[in-house]
Order: sequence, then C-alpha cells, then structure tokens
Amino acid sequence: MAAQMAVNSGASLWGPLKELWDAVEGAIWRRQPESVHLLDLQLKKHKPYFLSLFKNPPKSAEQREKVRKASTEGIAIQGQQGARLLPEQLISEAFILSDLFDLGELAALELLLAGEHQQPHFPGLTRGLVAVLLYWDGKRCVANSLRSLIQSRHGKTFTLDLSPELVNLTTRLTDELMAQGLTKQILNLISDISLNREFERLQKERGLGNEKHRKEVSDLIKECRQSLAECLFAWTCQSPLSKDDTLALIGYLETVTAEADGSLDGVNLALVMALLYCLDVSFLEQGMEDREDLLQALPLLTEKQYLSAVHSRLVEGQGWKLPGLQAVVQLAWALSLRALSQLPQGAALVEFTEADEALADQALLGGVFLFLTEGILGSDGFSHEEFYTRRLHSLITDFLALMPMKVKQLRNRADEDARLVHMALQMGSESPSSLRKDLDHLMILIGEFYRKDPFGLELALEFWCSSESLQHTSFTGSFLGVALQRPPHKQVVLSKFVRQMGDLLPATLYIPYLRMLRGLANGPQCSHYCFSLLKTNGAPHGENRQGGVSSSLVSWEHFFHSLMLYHENLRRDMPSVDSTQYRHPPIRGITQRELEGLTAFLQLLTTIITWSENARLALCEHPQWTPVVVMLGLLQCSVQPVLKAQILHVLAAFGKSPEIAASLWQSLEYTQILQTVKAPGQKQAAGIEVELNEIESSCEEYPLTRAFCHLISTLVESALPVNLGAGLRAPGFQPYLDFLRDSVFLAFPTRAYRRPAEKWEVAEAVLVVFHKLLKEYEPQTSDFLQEMVELQGEQVLAHKPPGHSLMFHLLNDSPTLSLCLSLLEEGVHQLDTYASFPGKKQLESAVLHCLCLLELALQKEVTFMDLLRESQTSLLVSPLEQLLQGVCARSRRADHISNIARYLYHSSSNPEAAFQSAKILQRIARYPNIQARLVGDFTHDQALSEKLMAGFVECLDSEEAQEGVAADDTDPEKREAKIRHETQIHILNLLITSLELKGPNLGLYLLGYEVKKPVSSTNLQDPGVLGCPRSCLHAILSLLQRGSESRSGPVLTKQAPHLAELCYQVIYQLCACPDTSGPTMRYLRTSQDFLFSHLQHLPFILSGNEIAALSQMSWLMKTAAIELRVTSLNRQRSHTQRILNLLLDDQPHTLHAAADGETGMEEESRSVSGFLHFGTISKVRRRLLSVLDAIDFSQEAPELLQLDFFERAQIEQVITNCEHVNEQGHTVCNVKLLHRVLVAEINALQGMAAIGQRPLLMEEVNSILQQVVERNRVRRSLNAKRHSLQSWRSLVETILTACPAELIPADQRQLIIRDLLLDLHDKVLSEDAAGELMPIVAGAVFTLTAHLSQSVLSEQQGAGPEGGSASGFASIANSGLHLILRKLLDFILCTGGGFQRLRAHLYGALLYYLQIAQKPEEPETLQTGSSMWERLTAPEDCFSKLQRENLVIIESYGTALMEVVCRDACDGHEIGRMLALAVLDRVLSIDRQCQWLVYLCNSGYLRVLVESLRQDDSALLTLLTPQPPLLKPLYIYESKMALLTRVARTAQGAMELLRCGLVGQLVECQVFHMLPQNDALRVFGQRDPSGFIPSPLERYRQILLPTLRLMQVILTSTTTQHQQGAAQVLQWLIVHSDVIQSILHGHDMSMGALQVLSLLMAIISKTALPGALEIGQEINSAALMELQGHIGRFQRQSLSLLVRLVGTDRARYLKQIEETIAPGDLAEKREEMEVAMQQICANIMEYCQTLLLQSSAEAQFTLCLFSPSASEPADVSIPSARVPSLGLVLLLLKNSATDFFRYHDNHRQSLSKLERVEQLPPEELKELCQGLVSGSAGVEKIPSVQRNVLAKRRLIQLVNYRAKLLSLCSYIIETCLFVIWRHLEFYLLYCTPSDPKDTLLPGYKDPNAGRRLGVSRVSQQDLEQLQSDVANSFNEPLQRKLLEVEGLYGKARSRHTFIQALTRRIRGLVHHPKG
Repeated sequence: MAAQMAVNSGASLWGPLKELWDAVEGAIWRRQPESVHLLDLQLKKHKPYFLSLFKNPPKSAEQREKVRKASTEGIAIQGQQGARLLPEQLISEAFILSDLFDLGELAALELLLAGEHQQPHFPGLTRGLVAVLLYWDGKRCVANSLRSLIQSRHGKTFTLDLSPELVNLTTRLTDELMAQGLTKQILNLISDISLNREFERLQKERGLGNEKHRKEVSDLIKECRQSLAECLFAWTCQSPLSKDDTLALIGYLETVTAEADGSLDGVNLALVMALLYCLDVSFLEQGMEDREDLLQALPLLTEKQYLSAVHSRLVEGQGWKLPGLQAVVQLAWALSLRALSQLPQGAALVEFTEADEALADQALLGGVFLFLTEGILGSDGFSHEEFYTRRLHSLITDFLALMPMKVKQLRNRADEDARLVHMALQMGSESPSSLRKDLDHLMILIGEFYRKDPFGLELALEFWCSSESLQHTSFTGSFLGVALQRPPHKQVVLSKFVRQMGDLLPATLYIPYLRMLRGLANGPQCSHYCFSLLKTNGAPHGENRQGGVSSSLVSWEHFFHSLMLYHENLRRDMPSVDSTQYRHPPIRGITQRELEGLTAFLQLLTTIITWSENARLALCEHPQWTPVVVMLGLLQCSVQPVLKAQILHVLAAFGKSPEIAASLWQSLEYTQILQTVKAPGQKQAAGIEVELNEIESSCEEYPLTRAFCHLISTLVESALPVNLGAGLRAPGFQPYLDFLRDSVFLAFPTRAYRRPAEKWEVAEAVLVVFHKLLKEYEPQTSDFLQEMVELQGEQVLAHKPPGHSLMFHLLNDSPTLSLCLSLLEEGVHQLDTYASFPGKKQLESAVLHCLCLLELALQKEVTFMDLLRESQTSLLVSPLEQLLQGVCARSRRADHISNIARYLYHSSSNPEAAFQSAKILQRIARYPNIQARLVGDFTHDQALSEKLMAGFVECLDSEEAQEGVAADDTDPEKREAKIRHETQIHILNLLITSLELKGPNLGLYLLGYEVKKPVSSTNLQDPGVLGCPRSCLHAILSLLQRGSESRSGPVLTKQAPHLAELCYQVIYQLCACPDTSGPTMRYLRTSQDFLFSHLQHLPFILSGNEIAALSQMSWLMKTAAIELRVTSLNRQRSHTQRILNLLLDDQPHTLHAAADGETGMEEESRSVSGFLHFGTISKVRRRLLSVLDAIDFSQEAPELLQLDFFERAQIEQVITNCEHVNEQGHTVCNVKLLHRVLVAEINALQGMAAIGQRPLLMEEVNSILQQVVERNRVRRSLNAKRHSLQSWRSLVETILTACPAELIPADQRQLIIRDLLLDLHDKVLSEDAAGELMPIVAGAVFTLTAHLSQSVLSEQQGAGPEGGSASGFASIANSGLHLILRKLLDFILCTGGGFQRLRAHLYGALLYYLQIAQKPEEPETLQTGSSMWERLTAPEDCFSKLQRENLVIIESYGTALMEVVCRDACDGHEIGRMLALAVLDRVLSIDRQCQWLVYLCNSGYLRVLVESLRQDDSALLTLLTPQPPLLKPLYIYESKMALLTRVARTAQGAMELLRCGLVGQLVECQVFHMLPQNDALRVFGQRDPSGFIPSPLERYRQILLPTLRLMQVILTSTTTQHQQGAAQVLQWLIVHSDVIQSILHGHDMSMGALQVLSLLMAIISKTALPGALEIGQEINSAALMELQGHIGRFQRQSLSLLVRLVGTDRARYLKQIEETIAPGDLAEKREEMEVAMQQICANIMEYCQTLLLQSSAEAQFTLCLFSPSASEPADVSIPSARVPSLGLVLLLLKNSATDFFRYHDNHRQSLSKLERVEQLPPEELKELCQGLVSGSAGVEKIPSVQRNVLAKRRLIQLVNYRAKLLSLCSYIIETCLFVIWRHLEFYLLYCTPSDPKDTLLPGYKDPNAGRRLGVSRVSQQDLEQLQSDVANSFNEPLQRKLLEVEGLYGKARSRHTFIQALTRRIRGLVHHPKG
C-alpha cells in the first residue's frame, strides 16, 4: 500500500491528462508520424478517465492521515529517493483543496505540488491558485480529447481523412464508451457544472485570484461544458443515438431556458443541434457511396420503438420551458416524417408519418421561425460551427421544398392580414392585434441566416436557378449551343418560392421580402442572380405599364424611380443656406414606414453592388436612373441622418470600383457634402459638419459620421485624386483630413453617446482612414518644397499629401499623437479588467489602428527626416521614439512605451495588437540611448516589471503560433497563428538587436540578466529556483528543447525553421558576448545540457527550407566552437571530450549512452582505440562530415530575363538601384520598391497603344518581379551556405587548435584531417560547386593541411628518427597523402585565372604539405661517417621516398600547373605572389631533373623576375625612411631573392641568371647606396614600440643580406665559368665600395652586422683577387690601374677588420655581444653570433690563403700580407702599423685552438644529454625549452610531452651549432698554419734584408716590392727577431694541441694529415739556421 501511496509530482489529475491531450492532438489534428501507436498506448493507459468522466478520486481517512503526517514523517514522491517533509501550510492548503473539489487528499496534494512546480508559468499567482487552474485544465484536456476522438469517427456528415487504422482505434473506444452510458454522463455533468456555483465555492475558499485568474478559470469551466456538449453534437453528426439516449437528450432540452436576450448559450445550442442531427434524414438525398450502410444504421427506419417513443414524446409531451425551442424540434420532426414518408421504407411507418401536417401547424403556432431567428441565429456560438449552418440550411430548405402547401397557406394568410391592415388604415381604426406574422418571420429568418456567411459556403445559391434552365421542360437541352443540366427539383422549388413571393407583394411583406432578398444576395454568384431578378422584374410586360411605373414593386425600375421622386419633392423644400429653419427640417417628407422601406432597399442595393462588380458598373452607368447623382442630391436635402448614413454606405459600395471612385470624388466635391469652399458672405459652416455638431450631437447618435468615414475609407483605397477641388480652392484631400482629424477624431472622446459602444465605433471608423492614408504614403522630395498654386488670380500654398500631414502630426507633440497614446492607455486599462463591455471589439480595433499608425510612423520617419533635412524647410519635427518618452497625462509618468509593451500581456486575446506592439518595440530598440531609459521605465515598478516580462514570455511560449502560413490564407485561425508566429520573430529580433548594444539594454533585462549590477555577476537559474522568474531565455530554451530527447530531434527546427534559427542566434550572441558568456554557458552546460542534446541531432535537414536549416546549424556550430574553447581553457576535459566524441566518432554507438554528462571510462578508451581494430566494426559517418554533406555546394542561378518591352540593361540598372542591405547584412533587391518604380513607368506611358498593351506590360513586370524574388532567394541561399561553411570551418579549427591535443591521439587526428580534407575537396571540385564558397574552403584547406603537417611532424619527433617507415608515413599512409596532394593541385588548377587571393591559401596549404616530406634536423655526431659507397647504396628513407613520389605527382600536371604558379609569382596580390614564389622555391629544391627550372628559364618568367628587381628598387627606397609606409615590398623582395638564390644553386640556374643580367640589375639598384646612419639615440626615438617594425638600419640589412647571399651562391655555383660571375660581382662591389667601406669599418657588433660582414667577406674573398685583372677583355691601363686600386683597398680593409676582430678589439666585441643579447631573447641568438664571428675570421683567412696562392705557386715570388713580426698582441695594437704583423695570425691560431676544445666538450655533453633526454631532470628540461620559448610563463604552460619534444629539438640545435663551430675552428687553424708557413718560408728563406743605409737612396726599389703589401723594408734584425718570436709562440704545447685537434676532428675528414705536415714544416723553418 505504501508504494501506491507515493505522490505523483506531475499531479495525476493534470500531468497524464495533458499528455493524453498531446497524444490525441498529435494523432488527429497534427497527424504526426508514429502518433497512432503513441495514441493507442495513451488510450489504453487512460481509458478509466473516460469511463468515469470528470469523477474525482474519493476522499479517505487513510489518505487524510498520511497527508497530515507528511510534515513530521514526510511522504514518498515518485521518482525521488526517500521521503520529503512538507510544510504545514502546504498540508492545510491540500485539505482546503480536497474539500473544495471533493477529491482525495493525495490528489489534492499532488495538484498543489504541481502548482508549485508550474508557478513560474503563472507569474503573480500562488500555488493554490495555480492548482485550481490545473484542476480545471485537466478536466478540459479530458473533454477535448473525448471530443476529438468522437470527431475522428467515420460517419455520415464529415470526414477528417485520417488513416483507417486510427479511425478503427477511435471508433472502437468511443463505441465502448457510448455503450457504458456516455450520453447520460455528459448531460448530468452539463447540468451539474455551473459557472456561478463553482465561482461561489471558489470565492468562499479564496480560490480566485486577480482578474486574469478569474477570467482563465471561467474560460476553462465554460470550455469544459462546451466541449462536453460538442461531444454529443459530433456524435450525432456522424452516428445516431440510441432510443434512451435520444429521449434523455430531449428530456434535458425540455428544461432549457434562454439567455437575457432570448438566445441560447453555446452549450444548449450544441445540444439542440445534436438533437436536430439526430432527427435528420436529409443526408439520404445526397447519393453517397455508402448510402445503404447508413440506411441500415438509421434507427428511424430500422427500429419502430425508437420512432414511436420519440414521436409520442414530441407530440403528446408536456410543454417545454422554451415553447420556441419545442416548436423547432417539432418542425424538424415533422420534416423528418415527411422525408421518411417519401422513402420506399416509409410505407410501414404510415401511422406516424401522417401526423406531419399537424406537427408542422403546432410548430408554426409555437413561433418556430421567430425562435430560430432570435434564439438560434442570435446565439454567439452559431457562426463558429460550419455544421450548425448546414443543418439550419437544410431545415429551412426542407420546409420550403417538402411542405409547399404550408408555404402557400402562409402566403394566403399574409395576404388576408394585409387586407385587414389596409382596411383598418382606411377606417382609421387600430389594426387588429391577433395577426400572425409567420411568413414575415420566415422571410426575416432567411434574410438574417444567409446574410452572414463566415465559412464562404454560399448556401443561398440553392435559391437561384439561371433563368434559361427554368424555361426548358426537357431534362437536358442546349441554349445557344451550351448544354444545360436540369437543376435539381429542390432548387427549382426554392427558386420559384423567391420569384412568387415577389409577385403582387402586399405592403406588409414589402420590407421582410427585401430583407430576405438581401440575405439571398450575399455572395459573388448570388448577388449576380439577384441583380438579374430585379432587372427582369422591371422589364415592361405588354400593357401593364402605366405612367412609366413597372408592374413589379420589387425592381430596379421601381426603386430608382421612387428615389428620383423623393429627390424631386425634397429638393423643392430645400431652404436657403442661411435660413435658420435648416436645423428643424419640415415635418412633411419621409414617414417612418417609408424610411424603413427605403433603408431596406438601400441595404439590398449595398449588398448586391458590394459583391458584384458588373452590377456596380451597370447601375452607375444607367442613363435614366443615375443613382449616384440622385443619392448625392438626397444627401443635400433634409432627410433623417439614418437614411443619409445608409446612402453613404451605398456610395461607399459604388466606390469599390476605381473607375467610379474617381468620378465620385469629383461629385462629392461638387455637391459640397463636406463644405470645402466657403461662399464669400457665408457666416457659418454647412454640410456634414453641421449635421455632426448640431443634429447628431444633440441626438447622441452618429450614424452619418460613421458612414462618412466609411465612404472616405473606401474611396481612399480605390483612388485619391491629387487635383481634387482644383480651381475653387487649393487642390487636394486636406479639407477632408482636417474635418476627420479635428471634428471627428479629436472631438470623439468629449461627445455624449446614447449607445456606449458607438464611441469606439466612431474612433475605429476614423482611425481606419488614417491608417490607410499613412500606409500608402511614401515620403518624396517634392513633399518638402513650398509649392504655390494660382487660384482666381492669386497665389496660395498648395496642400501636401495627406500622409505627409499625418506624419507631421505624429512627429510632433500634437493633440493627435496625445489622443492616440491616451487611447492606447485606455485600451490596455480596459483589457486589464478582463470584463466585457459594449464596444469592446471596436475599442480593440481602434487601439490596433493606433498601434499601426505609430509603427508606420517609426518605419517612415528616417526617410522623412532625411528628406526634411535636405530640403532645409522650416518644419520642426521630433523623432517619434523620443516623443514616446514623454510624460503621460493620466499617470504623470513616462510610461507610453510600457503601455505599448503591456499589449504583449494580452496576446492570447489580442494577437494582432501584441504583434504591432512587438513591431514598435523592435523599431525603438535600435536606438541605444533609449534602451537604457527603457530598462529603467520597465523595472521601476516591480508589479509592472513582472507583468511586462510575463507578456514577452507568453508571446514566445504561444503554442498556437505556426510558421509557413501563406500570406493570403483566409482561414482566421491560420492567420492568427501566423500573426503569433511573427510576433515571436519580432521579439527575437528585438533581443538580437538589443544584445548588440551596450548594457543595460532590453535584451539583458528580458533574458533575465542583472541590469542593476554587472552583467557577468548574473546567476541564471531554472524558473522558480531562488525566486527566479521565467524569462525570455527560459522560453527560448523550452522552445528549442521540445523534442530534443526524441530520435527525430528538436521539433521547432522543422515546424518553425526561421524561429528556430533566431533562437539559436540569440543563444550564440549570449555565448559570444564577453559579459553574458560566463553565466550563459554555465547555465546551458549544467542545468540544460543544451549543446550536447542539440549537436547530436546534426545535421538538420529540411527538404523545403534548406536556408533556415543551414542558418540553424551555423549558429549552433558557432556556439559549440565557443563551448569547446571555453571548456578547454578551463580544463573541463570531460565536457570537451564528450562533444569531441560526438562530432568526430566514426564508431556507431547509441545516441543517449552518454546522456549523464560524463562518459564512462570504457567509452573514452573505445574512442581512442577505435582505429586499432579496423575490420571489427562497421564505420559510421563522422558527424562533422555529415554536417558538411548537408551543405550543398551547387547553386542554380536564375535564368536571364527574357524581355519584349523593357530594355534589359535599363532594367538591370533599376534592379541595382533598388538593392539595399537588409538586417542580416545581405544585399537584396527591394521588390515592393521595384514594383512601384515599374508600375509608375507604365503609368507614365501615353497614347492608345500603351493602353492596349497595358496587360502585356503588366505581365512582363510580373515576370521581372518573379525573377528578382528568385534572385533574392539565390542570394539568401548562397549567404546561408557561406555562413554555415564559415561556422563549420571555425568549429573544425577550434577542435584542432583550441582543444587539448591529447584528447585526440595523433593517429586519429591525422585520419580525421584526411577525411575532412578529402571530403572538402570532393565537394569543391564537383562540376557545379559555387565559386562564392571557394574562398572559405580554401581557408579551411589551408588550416587543415597546416595541422596535418604539424601532427605528422610532431608524431615523428615523438617516435625518434627511425619512426614511421613501415606502412608509409606516420599513421597516415602515403596513398592518403598522395590523394590529398592530387586534390590540392586539382583545386589550384580549377581556380583558373581569377581567384588569386584564394590560391594564396592553397599555396600555403601546398607548402605545409611539402613540409611533411622534409627530413627533420638530425644531430651532427662527428662520428666517422660511412663511406661514400655505403651512402649511395643505402635503402631510401621514408622522407626521400615521399619526396620522390610527391615530385612525380607534381610533374604529372605538366606545364599547366607551372604556368599558374609562375604567373602568380610574377603578378597580382602581394601575399599570393610571396606564397607562389615560396612554392616555386620548394618545388625547385626537390626537382632533381630540373624540369621546373627549365620551364622557368624557357618561358621567360625567370627574366621577368630578374627584371622586376628594378621596379622593386624604388619601392625599397621608401622603406628606408624613418617611418616606412608598408613593409610589403620588403617581404616580396625577400621571397623573390630566396627563389633566385634557389635557382642559383645549380650551375645551370646560376648561368641562366647571369645571362638574364641579374648582377647588372643589382648594380643599378640605388637602394644599396642608402646605408642609414647607426645613430643609436635617434633610432631609439623611432623604434616601433611593439618591436614589430624593424629600425631603418635593420631594414637596410634585410635588403642587403639576400643580395649578398645570392651573389655568394652564384659564385659558388659557377666554379667552372668562375671568371664571368666573379667579374660581375666585383663590379657590384666596386660600384658600392663606399658603402662596403663603411660597413667594414663599422663598430656595430649586432647580429645583423655580423651576418653582413660574414657574407661580404665571403664574396670579397672570391672576387677581389688579382686574377680578376686577367680577364680576357682588352682593358686600358687607366681602368686597370683603377681596378687594381679597388682590389688593393678591399685587401687592406679586410686585413684591418681581422686586426680588429682578433687583436685590438676582440675583448670589447665579446663583451658587446654579451650585452646586445637581451635577457628575454632566445638563447639561439648567442650561438648564431658566435658562429658569425668565427665565420668572418674563416672568410678573411680564406681570402689571405687565396691571395697567397694566386700570387705565385712558389714561396719566393709570394705576396707578403703580414709584416715579419711575431710579437704578442701588445704591439699588434699599434694603429700606425699599416700592415698587420704575422703575430696576429699566430694569436688567431692560438685562440682558435682553445675555442676548439671548449666547443668540443660542449658538443660531447649535449650529445650525451640527447641520448637520454627522457631521464633529464625537470629543471634542465625547463632551461632547454627556454631556448625556444620566449618568456618564462610560456614554459610553465607547456605539457610535459611537448616539453620533451622541445628539449630534444633544442639539444639537436645545440649539437649542430657546436659541430658548425668545430668545423670553422678547424678550418681557421688550417688556413692560419698555411699563411704562417708561406710567410715564414719567404722571410726566412728568400727574403734579402735591406741595409739601413739603403734608405738613403730614395730612387732604389726592390724588384719584388710591388708584390708586397707595404712590406717594403725588412732588416736582418727584424728577421732574427721574427724567428725567435715564432719559436717562442709556436712552442711544444701549442703543437701538441694542434695535433690533438687533427686527431679529434680531422679523422672524419679526408685531409687528416694536413695540420701535421704544416706543423712539421713550420717547426723546421723556425729551427732552420738563417742562411
């Protein structure tokens, strides 16, 4: 029992019933898939609710006890663990509720708990009040479900077209319920449930809250009763009731009473109709296919007892409370009996069927027709149900058709009565009182019944036959060759009835007959028939014409003739304008009886011409009747206002045709109905103004004013002539507008009204006109110019268009605006009372028009104000949004906007007002300055704030909203659904607009964020938690979450795609905005699990609306990207992992496995190891790829326009002019504007030809507009595709860059990237891919390839040098890589000539791709290398294999690819050129066959590149100014030089470059002369603070270095033809010798300076040689001398540089190097500088060696470079010594030897560290990483795996630097030894010392002196000193060191005994006795 006593928190009396109703609605009304099955389950589960209809669970002592103890012991709640303690308050409320509804205590408690849970949906109500609502809502759900189930049955009246399965299911259930006595249950419930009684009970227990709550409760109770009654009605429509049930129903109806106005209420009406359908047999006439089955099921025929029981009850029963109702039922029964008697089966029932006459008489005595008119037609509910209308129609027509004798009797009696009345009038006595008016009532009934046709059925057509078909006796004949079908008998009878009743019509029937005709003329076809009838009646019949009056009283002839007579008579009585009797019309004139007759005729006329355009034109153009003229004449006579009003209505109906309207305006103006021109001496006004102010006001009734407004409203719509009243006054509409505004609108609140509703009717009538005028108005420039018109010789101001005048009044604080705003306040005030009052409908309509006016003014004000400013007119206007912030007169507060917003709260009852209100708010929301004030206005009062919030939320929550309803849908429900939907759209747009502005704004307030505190401090909660109200965010989320748990995904995305798209956009905006992001994402992640539940349904596919589906996905993917980034930053790994698995997994698994928010361990390991067992499991498509599949890259373009009349180019121009950027930022064409322009163009055409071709022209305009609509759609589609692709790309890039790398293992990452790349390429390379999408794809390809390259490289670094040789390359097989390369090259080629910027991305991708095959740096171990042979025969490693295969693929594309890349390299966008140059560089580096090089040379691209250096020169010159414009030229120049350097690496390439005149181009470049001064202070001032822009000197070096490198490479490559290259380079050196001199003399030891020096020395060492003089050319001696001078200078400068580097300044330089390295710099820099220093020394020594060797092979003729002094550096530093001494070289030798050992030790240490990188202590690892990562914080963030990789890379770098230094030191040692040896050999063996005395002979020259560089005099003493110094310096320890160097390093080299030999020789020379 305890288990059963658990409380259901969803409330068993509400939650399950709601589900039941959803299931029924889904199956029967929405026809959702799979709904039949769900319904079946629900019905099985909830059948007891139907069986015990509305029965509550009984009270019990046990339950009461259990609930009482819940406060101490607690109570179990389903789905929750443990017992929950409940507060005392709740328990006492539960007992009250239990007593109130007499229901079980537990059920009452459940209702309260549910009420508490649902409370946020009902702001302002307590849980008890919500429980009351839920109780009745549960009942309503049961009643509605039952009604829908019964309606779905198969039967005789209607069908819902449901599946047979569903119909069988519902039929089975409902048959069973009926058998259990459903009818009696329903009738009892209807009797028991009484609104007043329920309210009294609730009132007593305080169960009623505010007005809204009362209204909602009363609506629910009424709906319950109504639905129950409609259950019986629906049943009897389809199937008959049993005998007992029928009698019970009759029994109930006997006791029914009417409402106060004599009509039945909706419930009783439904039951009456149910009984009428019960007694109905007319359906048997319609030959239905299942007629036999229906006959069998009809108890009237098959059960005699049924017949007799019903008959006796109706014939002999006692009187009913409503005799009229009894008469209706009796008549229905009589007609059924009559119909039965005519059936073949009816013979057996003759005893009953004979009573039909008597019954009909009884019914007539009971006043059946009067009751039908007042009781049934007068009921509010009658016009809401189509089948009520159909049943009443059959009742009336059956009476006329089945009982023609009765009808004849009625006519005879009416004729008799008419004679009596006539006699009484003649005698002057009272007319007899006992007159029966049955025929009058019948006619009035027919008139009233057919006058309203809410469903457009036009049932009255049955009363009309075409006159031709009546004249034929045969069944079919032909008339004028047209085959005619004889109409059905019934139609013939009815038609005769109409005609015969009009013959010889007695006066008493005249008005009823006209009223009947008015009803029967209602409808497009009926009106035509009626028009014809009145026309034929008037046709003269032989001799019957007397005095021009036709025979029939009911004919056009008669009517118009009478009107003319009235006009004649009344016109004679017309007083003069000024006579005072005008206000008291003469007594003779029109009597009351005549007035009624005329009114009836005018109403009939109005109906006919409203419906039939032919009638309108025919009557208006009739030459004798001239109705318009006569009526306008009557308006000027003194006639009662009512009649004038009716005439105005007729004129309005005429005015529906534009051709009549135009002339009608002129006639109106001419007759001065409204006086627009005053006569010169006239004192007071005349016309309608007087009638309004004096007659209508004193009568307190305003029919004329309302009719006048109606007339103007119609005319304004049809035509508004500009020159109205021209010649007599300033032309235009202005006087009419002034009258409507000043006399009608502004005065309406202060007038008195006899009928309260009329006040609002007047307001509505005039506001309609204003609305139409403003809607049609488009501000034009001409409206703002002061135009004058000439009038009777003087100039007067012309009137502006009426719309302009209205705009002016709305944009000023005018009485018009004030009244509109106070109307709005009054309206919302009245709506807040929830009470009905007279004129409520009109008030609502007036308010709606006010809102529309404000909305239109806001819409047009921008154009209006712009034009006003341009025109410089002296009009003053204020923006409406500012005026709306004014103070309200009634409340003394600025609450106009909040009043407008309050209409949203009434959206359930007034959807249109809410819609306009949302539109206005959306327009106001664009202004940021207003937003902040609005938030203040909305929040200053707590109650108002809650109400406004509730209004917005209610609109968003609306369940009736429906998207995709056609704009011209006439179904009111659908229109309302569409309006509700558009309201939601406007509110979401309002939120989107607001969120783009700075806070506090409306968006933040409505979405529930803090507006008083910082936004980021918001703590979002579920509604109801911590008192958090339900905000728009909750509403949006609940819209999106509907169905997100089911397999088919969120319902909204399919049902309302556009709405869903905006919802996702709002969520994205909240997540993307820094302030709201934190709270939003926390809330979505924790309480909603929003993203996961939506991403799992990607991709959204909507067949009809791909644009919306793509946009939805775009916003969702963008949000997901933010989520991944944020969770990765916050290290919330499990969240990131879940979403990644969802997007990337290709293993099939259940969708909801991971719904608990954490993936299980096995889940995680599975996703990791998913790739290890390929074959075991079938793959599914990765979700990211499916999303890509959903984006269709093809885009069909609209065809070109085919035009016959317009010029295509002009039309295209017009279309372009009509384009604008819409809210989403897309360029679209404004179709309405285009339409206006084209139609204006057509209207401007003159002449007959134009008129004849107008239809064709309009057709062409139509086709143009359709084309433009299609173009707009294509643009929107492309934008959506672009947006979704962009979002997809950002999601992919976020996954690859922002998410922790270890979440996706490297092998998997590569396969994912491969899949993405291949799919992207496949889509973009398809034939019909749209070019607009290519740039995004190219960007994505670039990023993906970059990540692929990075991933492969990092995997190899992790795997070590031998990694990845097995299956190909790393995890991704070579075949996969080749595929990617092929697709990439295809993509490059398919872009053709255009798209250069796009190709830049692809070149970047190609470079990244080619990088994969680049061999990583390996450590230089200095081990004795394998022999050459071993190297040649070694197996190919994976890198070179991949490189070779790549090249094969690239070459397979032939010259097409080469052409594209070369063209891009030479021309176009800068970045594209740089990347194309880089690609060429990369391909040339791997192209061993030199095919690309050959192409470059042969196609002339190389020459173009070389020659473009001259153009670069001028651009580079600008870079050396202190503030450079752009660095672009520098980067391009660097790329170009890099490529040329690459070309120069082969001898062939270098020769080609020389042939192209490369060096010549460089010689002519001016930029090298512009060496900036290294003024440290000045540079400091100009230094770019970010450090990005280098200083001018650095920029100069960036220009110089590539050139030097290029020359060095050329010199190296052209060894065989060395002379030619060297000579050209020497030329360059000589031309720039001054710059070179300053560089060589510079004291700057920065990295750049060292690099420049190093390269310069390398070039000089190869070119500035004596050999350069011996080039084959003939050279004159002067030039030779100059050349010698230059070369000598270069030699001197080089040696002095060596002096500085080795001797004098060495210590200073080393110190300077230490200082230039800033602490934050990378450690790499120091090593680079060391290498550069050593390199310079090596290059100078190489130069010395070359000079020595070139001068002579034998030592005796050698050239001396160093003076014979070997002393230590102290005397080297003597600056006066022109020639450096040999001691310098010795010093360099010693230093290099010591450096060598230092470097060697370092090298060894680094190598050993490299071998055991994994075991290094963390501190050391950190230090190593520091060398590659700037800033200490950077190292901290690196994960440990990455740290090892970095440390390894750094160690390899160190090892290789040391290896480089060792090789340089070794070389320097070798060259120094050689130089020392050559010098010593010369000095000690061949030099003849000069005697000191020789110096006295100045003319004497040593024959060898010229060959010596200033070493002119060497004394014997010098030579001896030299020998001893060298002996001291070149001592044993040094020699040992040198030999050790050779031992350590030379072994691996080929010349490993060189040092040994030289050491030996030098030792020999030193110890050789001088001889």
